[in-house]
Amino acid sequence: MTRRRSTTGLPRRALAAAAVLASAVALAGCSTAPAGPSASEQPSASAAPSGSITVFAAASLTEVFGQIADDFTAENPGTSVQFNFGGSSGLAEQIVQGAPADLFASANAASMTTVVDAEAVAGDPVDFTSNTLQIVVPAGNPAGITGLADFADADRTIALCAVEVPCGAAGAAAFEAAGLTPAPDTLEQDVKAVLTKVQLGEVDAGLVYRTDVRAAGDAVEGIDFSEAADIVNLYPIAVLAEAPDAELAAAFQEWVLSDRGRERLQEAGFGEL
Repeated sequence: MTRRRSTTGLPRRALAAAAVLASAVALAGCSTAPAGPSASEQPSASAAPSGSITVFAAASLTEVFGQIADDFTAENPGTSVQFNFGGSSGLAEQIVQGAPADLFASANAASMTTVVDAEAVAGDPVDFTSNTLQIVVPAGNPAGITGLADFADADRTIALCAVEVPCGAAGAAAFEAAGLTPAPDTLEQDVKAVLTKVQLGEVDAGLVYRTDVRAAGDAVEGIDFSEAADIVNLYPIAVLAEAPDAELAAAFQEWVLSDRGRERLQEAGFGEL
Protein backbone atom coordinates (compact mmCIF):
# COMPACT_ATOMS: atom_id res chain seq x y z
CA MET A 1 0.00 0.00 0.00
CA THR A 2 1.29 3.48 -0.88
CA ARG A 3 1.59 5.75 2.20
CA ARG A 4 0.55 9.37 1.85
CA ARG A 5 2.68 12.01 3.55
CA SER A 6 0.88 14.09 6.11
CA THR A 7 1.15 17.88 5.76
CA THR A 8 0.27 18.58 9.39
CA GLY A 9 3.92 18.49 10.46
CA LEU A 10 5.20 21.12 7.97
CA PRO A 11 6.97 24.20 9.42
CA ARG A 12 4.74 27.24 9.81
CA ARG A 13 6.83 29.16 7.23
CA ALA A 14 6.03 26.53 4.61
CA LEU A 15 2.35 26.65 5.44
CA ALA A 16 2.33 30.43 5.25
CA ALA A 17 4.11 30.39 1.89
CA ALA A 18 1.59 27.92 0.54
CA ALA A 19 -1.28 30.13 1.69
CA VAL A 20 0.22 33.20 -0.01
CA LEU A 21 0.66 31.27 -3.25
CA ALA A 22 -2.92 30.01 -3.15
CA SER A 23 -4.20 33.54 -2.63
CA ALA A 24 -2.18 34.83 -5.55
CA VAL A 25 -3.56 32.16 -7.84
CA ALA A 26 -7.11 32.92 -6.73
CA LEU A 27 -6.64 36.64 -7.36
CA ALA A 28 -5.19 35.98 -10.80
CA GLY A 29 -8.23 33.87 -11.64
CA CYS A 30 -10.56 36.70 -10.67
CA SER A 31 -8.73 39.37 -12.63
CA THR A 32 -8.48 37.57 -15.98
CA ALA A 33 -10.90 35.71 -18.22
CA PRO A 34 -10.58 31.91 -18.01
CA ALA A 35 -8.31 30.56 -20.72
CA GLY A 36 -8.44 27.13 -22.30
CA PRO A 37 -5.71 24.64 -21.48
CA SER A 38 -2.49 24.91 -23.44
CA ALA A 39 -1.58 22.24 -25.98
CA SER A 40 0.62 20.49 -23.43
CA GLU A 41 -2.25 20.44 -20.93
CA GLN A 42 -4.81 18.91 -23.32
CA PRO A 43 -5.84 15.36 -22.33
CA SER A 44 -4.00 12.94 -24.62
CA ALA A 45 -5.99 10.20 -26.32
CA SER A 46 -4.20 6.89 -26.69
CA ALA A 47 -2.48 6.83 -30.06
CA ALA A 48 -3.97 4.49 -32.66
CA PRO A 49 -1.61 1.77 -33.95
CA SER A 50 0.44 2.80 -36.94
CA GLY A 51 3.37 1.53 -38.96
CA SER A 52 4.23 -1.66 -40.81
CA ILE A 53 5.22 -5.14 -39.67
CA THR A 54 6.59 -8.22 -41.38
CA VAL A 55 5.09 -11.57 -40.40
CA PHE A 56 6.86 -14.84 -41.15
CA ALA A 57 4.10 -17.45 -41.36
CA ALA A 58 3.58 -21.07 -42.37
CA ALA A 59 2.45 -21.50 -45.98
CA SER A 60 -0.80 -23.10 -44.86
CA LEU A 61 -1.79 -19.77 -43.28
CA THR A 62 -1.56 -17.86 -46.57
CA GLU A 63 -5.24 -17.29 -47.26
CA VAL A 64 -6.54 -16.90 -43.71
CA PHE A 65 -3.75 -14.58 -42.54
CA GLY A 66 -4.44 -12.44 -45.61
CA GLN A 67 -8.04 -12.11 -44.45
CA ILE A 68 -7.04 -11.40 -40.86
CA ALA A 69 -4.59 -8.74 -42.03
CA ASP A 70 -7.32 -7.10 -44.11
CA ASP A 71 -9.55 -7.00 -41.02
CA PHE A 72 -6.75 -5.62 -38.87
CA THR A 73 -5.68 -2.87 -41.25
CA ALA A 74 -9.29 -1.86 -41.94
CA GLU A 75 -9.74 -1.35 -38.20
CA ASN A 76 -6.34 0.39 -37.94
CA PRO A 77 -5.97 2.51 -41.12
CA GLY A 78 -2.42 3.64 -40.32
CA THR A 79 -1.03 0.12 -40.40
CA SER A 80 0.16 -2.40 -42.96
CA VAL A 81 1.13 -6.07 -42.70
CA GLN A 82 3.67 -7.72 -44.98
CA PHE A 83 4.05 -11.51 -45.13
CA ASN A 84 6.76 -14.01 -45.84
CA PHE A 85 5.00 -17.37 -46.25
CA GLY A 86 6.87 -20.64 -46.54
CA GLY A 87 7.83 -23.88 -44.86
CA SER A 88 8.03 -23.27 -41.11
CA SER A 89 11.45 -24.89 -40.71
CA GLY A 90 12.95 -22.68 -43.42
CA LEU A 91 11.38 -19.56 -41.93
CA ALA A 92 12.76 -20.47 -38.51
CA GLU A 93 16.26 -20.75 -39.94
CA GLN A 94 15.92 -17.37 -41.64
CA ILE A 95 14.91 -15.78 -38.33
CA VAL A 96 17.79 -17.40 -36.45
CA GLN A 97 20.17 -16.09 -39.10
CA GLY A 98 18.93 -12.54 -38.57
CA ALA A 99 16.25 -11.99 -41.20
CA PRO A 100 14.24 -8.87 -40.24
CA ALA A 101 10.81 -9.90 -38.98
CA ASP A 102 8.36 -8.88 -36.28
CA LEU A 103 6.25 -11.99 -35.75
CA PHE A 104 6.52 -15.72 -36.41
CA ALA A 105 3.58 -18.12 -36.84
CA SER A 106 4.67 -21.73 -37.23
CA ALA A 107 2.75 -24.84 -38.31
CA ASN A 108 4.31 -26.92 -35.55
CA ALA A 109 6.09 -26.66 -32.21
CA ALA A 110 9.42 -27.98 -33.50
CA SER A 111 10.05 -25.04 -35.82
CA MET A 112 9.08 -22.55 -33.12
CA THR A 113 11.44 -24.33 -30.71
CA THR A 114 14.30 -23.62 -33.11
CA VAL A 115 13.60 -19.90 -32.73
CA VAL A 116 13.04 -20.11 -28.96
CA ASP A 117 16.31 -21.98 -28.42
CA ALA A 118 18.12 -19.23 -30.32
CA GLU A 119 16.60 -16.69 -27.89
CA ALA A 120 14.97 -14.96 -30.84
CA VAL A 121 11.48 -14.55 -29.33
CA ALA A 122 10.33 -11.75 -27.03
CA GLY A 123 7.95 -13.87 -24.95
CA ASP A 124 6.42 -17.29 -24.66
CA PRO A 125 4.84 -18.58 -27.89
CA VAL A 126 1.08 -19.06 -27.81
CA ASP A 127 -0.79 -21.86 -29.63
CA PHE A 128 -3.59 -20.25 -31.64
CA THR A 129 -5.04 -23.01 -33.85
CA SER A 130 -4.57 -26.56 -35.12
CA ASN A 131 -4.68 -28.52 -38.36
CA THR A 132 -4.78 -32.09 -39.67
CA LEU A 133 -3.79 -33.78 -42.90
CA GLN A 134 -5.94 -34.88 -45.83
CA ILE A 135 -5.19 -36.65 -49.10
CA VAL A 136 -5.62 -34.29 -52.04
CA VAL A 137 -6.28 -35.37 -55.63
CA PRO A 138 -7.12 -33.48 -58.83
CA ALA A 139 -10.82 -32.81 -59.49
CA GLY A 140 -12.51 -36.03 -60.57
CA ASN A 141 -9.75 -38.17 -58.98
CA PRO A 142 -8.58 -39.53 -62.37
CA ALA A 143 -6.11 -42.00 -60.79
CA GLY A 144 -8.77 -43.49 -58.51
CA ILE A 145 -6.89 -42.83 -55.26
CA THR A 146 -8.71 -44.33 -52.26
CA GLY A 147 -6.36 -44.05 -49.29
CA LEU A 148 -2.85 -43.94 -47.87
CA ALA A 149 -2.01 -47.37 -49.31
CA ASP A 150 -1.89 -45.79 -52.77
CA PHE A 151 1.09 -43.68 -51.63
CA ALA A 152 3.15 -46.86 -51.39
CA ASP A 153 2.32 -47.86 -54.99
CA ALA A 154 5.30 -47.12 -57.25
CA ASP A 155 2.93 -46.90 -60.22
CA ARG A 156 1.28 -43.80 -58.72
CA THR A 157 2.74 -40.34 -59.03
CA ILE A 158 2.92 -38.86 -55.54
CA ALA A 159 3.92 -35.50 -54.04
CA LEU A 160 4.78 -35.11 -50.35
CA CYS A 161 6.26 -32.39 -48.19
CA ALA A 162 9.89 -32.93 -47.22
CA VAL A 163 10.11 -34.47 -43.75
CA GLU A 164 11.87 -31.42 -42.25
CA VAL A 165 8.81 -29.21 -42.77
CA PRO A 166 5.71 -29.61 -40.57
CA CYS A 167 3.42 -31.18 -43.20
CA GLY A 168 6.18 -33.67 -44.05
CA ALA A 169 6.80 -34.58 -40.42
CA ALA A 170 3.07 -35.11 -39.90
CA GLY A 171 2.92 -37.20 -43.07
CA ALA A 172 5.82 -39.37 -41.88
CA ALA A 173 3.96 -39.98 -38.62
CA ALA A 174 0.82 -40.95 -40.55
CA PHE A 175 2.66 -43.48 -42.70
CA GLU A 176 4.36 -44.96 -39.65
CA ALA A 177 1.00 -45.31 -37.90
CA ALA A 178 -0.41 -47.01 -41.00
CA GLY A 179 2.60 -49.31 -41.35
CA LEU A 180 3.34 -48.01 -44.86
CA THR A 181 6.47 -46.86 -46.68
CA PRO A 182 5.53 -44.17 -49.21
CA ALA A 183 7.05 -43.96 -52.68
CA PRO A 184 7.01 -40.20 -53.44
CA ASP A 185 8.07 -38.87 -56.81
CA THR A 186 8.73 -35.38 -55.45
CA LEU A 187 9.42 -33.85 -52.04
CA GLU A 188 8.43 -30.20 -51.64
CA GLN A 189 9.57 -27.52 -49.19
CA ASP A 190 6.09 -26.34 -48.24
CA VAL A 191 2.52 -27.54 -48.39
CA LYS A 192 1.44 -25.09 -51.10
CA ALA A 193 4.01 -26.55 -53.49
CA VAL A 194 2.45 -29.99 -53.05
CA LEU A 195 -1.01 -28.53 -53.59
CA THR A 196 0.13 -26.80 -56.79
CA LYS A 197 1.46 -30.07 -58.21
CA VAL A 198 -1.95 -31.64 -57.65
CA GLN A 199 -3.88 -28.67 -59.04
CA LEU A 200 -1.82 -28.77 -62.23
CA GLY A 201 -2.39 -32.51 -62.62
CA GLU A 202 1.34 -33.21 -62.38
CA VAL A 203 0.78 -35.87 -59.72
CA ASP A 204 -1.98 -38.33 -58.88
CA ALA A 205 -2.14 -37.36 -55.21
CA GLY A 206 -0.50 -35.44 -52.42
CA LEU A 207 -0.70 -35.07 -48.67
CA VAL A 208 -1.60 -31.58 -47.44
CA TYR A 209 -3.57 -29.93 -44.66
CA ARG A 210 -7.34 -30.07 -44.91
CA THR A 211 -7.37 -26.25 -44.91
CA ASP A 212 -5.35 -26.27 -48.14
CA VAL A 213 -7.87 -28.59 -49.77
CA ARG A 214 -10.65 -26.20 -48.79
CA ALA A 215 -8.73 -23.15 -50.02
CA ALA A 216 -8.20 -24.77 -53.46
CA GLY A 217 -11.95 -25.05 -54.06
CA ASP A 218 -13.25 -27.09 -56.98
CA ALA A 219 -9.80 -27.61 -58.50
CA VAL A 220 -9.13 -30.53 -56.15
CA GLU A 221 -10.84 -33.11 -53.97
CA GLY A 222 -10.01 -34.23 -50.43
CA ILE A 223 -9.99 -37.78 -49.12
CA ASP A 224 -10.00 -38.47 -45.39
CA PHE A 225 -7.94 -41.22 -43.76
CA SER A 226 -8.27 -42.54 -40.25
CA GLU A 227 -4.71 -41.88 -39.03
CA ALA A 228 -5.10 -38.11 -39.54
CA ALA A 229 -7.30 -37.68 -36.47
CA ASP A 230 -4.45 -38.68 -34.17
CA ILE A 231 -1.80 -36.50 -35.83
CA VAL A 232 -2.65 -32.90 -35.02
CA ASN A 233 -0.38 -29.96 -35.73
CA LEU A 234 -0.60 -27.13 -33.20
CA TYR A 235 0.27 -23.66 -34.52
CA PRO A 236 2.21 -21.35 -32.17
CA ILE A 237 2.76 -17.61 -32.67
CA ALA A 238 5.30 -15.26 -31.04
CA VAL A 239 6.61 -11.71 -31.27
CA LEU A 240 10.31 -11.78 -32.13
CA ALA A 241 13.05 -10.37 -29.91
CA GLU A 242 14.48 -8.18 -32.68
CA ALA A 243 11.10 -7.02 -33.99
CA PRO A 244 11.44 -3.56 -35.60
CA ASP A 245 7.96 -2.74 -34.27
CA ALA A 246 7.24 -5.02 -31.32
CA GLU A 247 4.21 -2.98 -30.22
CA LEU A 248 2.42 -3.32 -33.56
CA ALA A 249 3.45 -6.98 -33.79
CA ALA A 250 1.87 -7.61 -30.38
CA ALA A 251 -1.30 -5.83 -31.52
CA PHE A 252 -1.54 -8.07 -34.60
CA GLN A 253 -0.90 -11.17 -32.49
CA GLU A 254 -3.72 -10.16 -30.17
CA TRP A 255 -5.97 -9.77 -33.21
CA VAL A 256 -5.12 -13.32 -34.34
CA LEU A 257 -5.98 -14.57 -30.84
CA SER A 258 -9.19 -12.54 -30.63
CA ASP A 259 -12.68 -13.88 -31.25
CA ARG A 260 -12.66 -12.30 -34.72
CA GLY A 261 -9.33 -13.90 -35.57
CA ARG A 262 -10.43 -17.31 -34.33
CA GLU A 263 -13.64 -16.99 -36.32
CA ARG A 264 -11.62 -16.44 -39.49
CA LEU A 265 -9.47 -19.47 -38.71
CA GLN A 266 -12.48 -21.70 -38.15
CA GLU A 267 -14.11 -20.48 -41.36
CA ALA A 268 -10.95 -21.59 -43.17
CA GLY A 269 -11.19 -25.07 -41.65
CA PHE A 270 -8.58 -24.75 -38.90
CA GLY A 271 -9.33 -26.51 -35.63
CA GLU A 272 -10.28 -25.07 -32.27
CA LEU A 273 -7.99 -25.44 -29.27
